[in-house]
Amino acid sequence: MIIGALLILTWLVLLLRYPAKALPISLAAVGGLGLVALFVIWQDTRETSQLARLDMRLAYAPTQCPADRPLQVTLKNGNKVPLTELRWRVAAYAPGDTVNLAENTYNAPRYRGPGELQPGAQWSDCLPLPALRSGYRAQTLEFRAEHLQGSFAN
Repeated sequence: MIIGALLILTWLVLLLRYPAKALPISLAAVGGLGLVALFVIWQDTRETSQLARLDMRLAYAPTQCPADRPLQVTLKNGNKVPLTELRWRVAAYAPGDTVNLAENTYNAPRYRGPGELQPGAQWSDCLPLPALRSGYRAQTLEFRAEHLQGSFAN
């Protein structure tokens, strides 16, 4: 923090003492930082909109899935580019409630999607349930995928 303040103070002194030389360099640096910031914002909004076009459904399905993996996930890629990687956390809610009942501990299952999912393609699998708070049963809860992180082919 002190080093940053010292650098800013040095830059201000140079700007005041040698404005003809320091001003063009300063404007170029600010312009470069602005372009980098715009690129990062553009990438973030692009990824967010691509993740929003994924149709992901989670359901407790003990009759369709093995007993050790009763959570059925169905994913459809609604993008025009292939999905290359996807990670998420599972949240569990009582109907009409906003409190996440899934225990998100260090040893909670890590959920990953298919390796590559082409545009318009669908993927389905059975996954283990997250640990639930005591007193709640999986058949009475709604499951949702949250904190999606993914990458798409360019």
